[in-house]
Amino acid sequence: MGKFDKVMQDKDRMADFMVDEITTICKYLPKRSPGSEGEKKAAEYMRDTLEKDCGCKKTAIEPFKVTPDSFYGWLYITVSCGLIQTVMYFFYPLIGAIVMALGLLVMVLQFGLYLKVIDFFFVAKTSHNLTGIRPATGETKCRVLFNGHIDAAWNFPVNEKWGGIAYTIHVLASIAGILYMFTLSIIRTVQTNAAWNVLTPSAQPAMFWLGIASVVFLPLIIGLYWMWDEKVVVDGANDNLTGCYMGIAILKAMEEEGVQLEHTEVGVVLSGSEEAGLRGIKSWCAKHKGEFDDVPTYIYSFDTLHDERFLMVNFRDLNATVVTDEETGVRFIDSAKELGIPCQRGMVPPFGGATDSAAFAQGGYKVAGITALNHVLEDYYHTIHDTYTNLNPKCLADTFAVTVNCLRRLDEEIGDGIVPSQAVAADTTDNADKA
Repeated sequence: MGKFDKVMQDKDRMADFMVDEITTICKYLPKRSPGSEGEKKAAEYMRDTLEKDCGCKKTAIEPFKVTPDSFYGWLYITVSCGLIQTVMYFFYPLIGAIVMALGLLVMVLQFGLYLKVIDFFFVAKTSHNLTGIRPATGETKCRVLFNGHIDAAWNFPVNEKWGGIAYTIHVLASIAGILYMFTLSIIRTVQTNAAWNVLTPSAQPAMFWLGIASVVFLPLIIGLYWMWDEKVVVDGANDNLTGCYMGIAILKAMEEEGVQLEHTEVGVVLSGSEEAGLRGIKSWCAKHKGEFDDVPTYIYSFDTLHDERFLMVNFRDLNATVVTDEETGVRFIDSAKELGIPCQRGMVPPFGGATDSAAFAQGGYKVAGITALNHVLEDYYHTIHDTYTNLNPKCLADTFAVTVNCLRRLDEEIGDGIVPSQAVAADTTDNADKA
């Protein structure tokens, strides 16, 4: 029996461990909004486990500044610009078009690309990242890091009450309404040369009534002001204590089974403020720039491990704009196939937001983003239904087994003197030949 076999056989026991620990944090620690005391206390709690039970010789909790409310702050700006545009369309469409262009730019940069465009308007807080490293017993030739985020999201009322389809329709229909009026404003601007031109039914009946028709979008657009409830922080049991405890459970199982790796260093990077625009990993990558370039470093970033039917590697992240590492992702999929566990290729779709894997990829790391959730959002996503009573031990056990098998493959490749990328390329070629 190989050294990893017993660890993989522990999958059900370690799934129970994850459920127990997640339950403890949700029940007994404060809420973990980005930059909160609860987020810090959870990081300290996890650090103690890494030091006492996981063989981590190096751990560090690192603070960084964040403005949590800024991430969804674009809503107030973009929605307000949309309402101003609607009014100005009937009087001065050029002003309306300019105002709306500004609002759309803020939306694209702040939410579409997660840039810090309006952060300086908001109050800064201190958030925390946690790193724990289990060293190799000999010369380190490879490094594997597991990632999850400690913080939890704010409640999404529409998703909570009516589910993900209603939430998605609300957001997309609102943006469609804004773009509809933006297009009309541009058309009127081109048609009108006067600095001030009041639109009347008799002067331009078609344009007037097309503008009046926008009233159907107004309730939806105004409703975006309440798309998130900053006063209600969810438990975040699935999103994303499951991601945090996946890495912790693997290290704990290895320690309990006496599995020591000669050439592979294994650790976790658990971030704060992922829900505030990936700020934790962006800070971590900046702080540790070049530090992990000494040997090949592979990162497996987990987020929302809830439903094994949707276990997938996301090869695109951040609203499908960031490409993650093919080699690292294919290794995970091949590891799942070897165990007979379904794992799909996928992506975080446009308007789907992002996971920490995007920030790692932007930082130059070989990273695979692993999720197990329906991208057609279900009612637990960012809502008060994301609690410890809604965990799925089978999904956790399956993901645990696949991840350990992935680690085994990497460690054996390094031990055999094989460059990991060559091994993955060979697997991919073999699969293609079989197909």
